[in-house]
Amino acid sequence: MNSEFIIAVHSLVLLAHRPDGMASSEEIATNVCTNPVRVRKVMSCLRRNGIVDTREGSGGGYRLSREPDGMTLAEVYRALAAGSLAPNWCSGDPESDCLVGSNMSDVMNDVFCGADRQLEAYLDSITIGQMLERLTAKARA
Repeated sequence: MNSEFIIAVHSLVLLAHRPDGMASSEEIATNVCTNPVRVRKVMSCLRRNGIVDTREGSGGGYRLSREPDGMTLAEVYRALAAGSLAPNWCSGDPESDCLVGSNMSDVMNDVFCGADRQLEAYLDSITIGQMLERLTAKARA
């Protein structure tokens, strides 16, 4: 999992929470505790994937492209972090004569691909609206 996914979810829940549904990259960055440039990079990817819309000029910023209850964390994951569970390196040598050494990379790849599918299925069961509800419930407790 990468930090861009966390920034994206935080930003989307913030937009869902705001009465006007709109926030600038600076406002989002302050809330997320990161740099506005990083926020703009993440939000640009979300815009390309139809998750947020933008409005230019004074009073502009980002807003959700649809209702929070119809937007899943899996969509965000696919846009920003799909496949991020797989390591960049795997042990073994495919040219090796050893059963373990020559096949470990493929077997580990299968394991991580399966884990990625399971994670995506789980994230598909959680919406941005539900994340906001969880935060609201936590604040009441």
